[in-house]
Amino acid sequence: MPRTPPIIDIHTHSKASDGEYEAAELAERAAASGLTVWGLCDHDTVAALVAAGDAATRLGIRFVPGLELSAFLDRQEIHLLGHFVDPRHQALRDFEDLLAVKRRERMGLIIEKLASLGVHVRAEQIERHSGGKTIGRPHVAKAIVEEGHASTLKEAFDRYIGEGRPAYVQRFRLEAADAVALVRGAGGTVTVAHPGITRLERGELKRLKEAGIVGLEVAHPEHNPSMREKYARLAVELDFVPTAGSDYHGAAVSPGRQLGAVSMTAEALARLEALRP
Repeated sequence: MPRTPPIIDIHTHSKASDGEYEAAELAERAAASGLTVWGLCDHDTVAALVAAGDAATRLGIRFVPGLELSAFLDRQEIHLLGHFVDPRHQALRDFEDLLAVKRRERMGLIIEKLASLGVHVRAEQIERHSGGKTIGRPHVAKAIVEEGHASTLKEAFDRYIGEGRPAYVQRFRLEAADAVALVRGAGGTVTVAHPGITRLERGELKRLKEAGIVGLEVAHPEHNPSMREKYARLAVELDFVPTAGSDYHGAAVSPGRQLGAVSMTAEALARLEALRP
């Protein structure tokens, strides 16, 4: 009888950043979805990793601790995933604290811009929606909807806070090379998240390889078949580990994404882990 392949999903988000569920509930959902390996990569925070790891152990699934960092390659914003990081590493925690301050400064500027447009939201509303230290535009969007200035989160982004819109404020700038150094210093590996969304081509990926990035998220819900084929080919050409992640946030945040909807091979996961510093 053929052996059932493992389901390995190493890119999900909890309520510690912009996901719908607390880490323990997300772990239960991962187990119920049949995942054998589950990775949590909240945006710019490791706050939920210990709780997530404890829950995964209790449920009998392997846990890969990680985080997602927004970084820049020249003027282009990209997203990088750190995997196998030590959640107690002091440099990560210090960086998380720095970003928390920068995010609050950014939210203040966004609130001011929204007010100039007649859209009044309060800092405490945004804090309430965040569920942790990581405050982001999705939480501002929820406040905008709550106040009746948009009917959906997408509309809030499209009208007010998306890039190029009147209340947009640029985020804190982290260079890609610095992001790599941060993750590697915490014992992790760095991969490129959803390159199809950020429209990365061979030249940019080659530069990221030279900066110390070792993997490429080939399988992602927003990658159509031609994108997956393209990035699978580039992963071979540039010697990247091909990875997979559902980028699951919960149905209320990212409708249509399912835990374990994409998966990578156990061999690729082992290869990624072997590249830890």
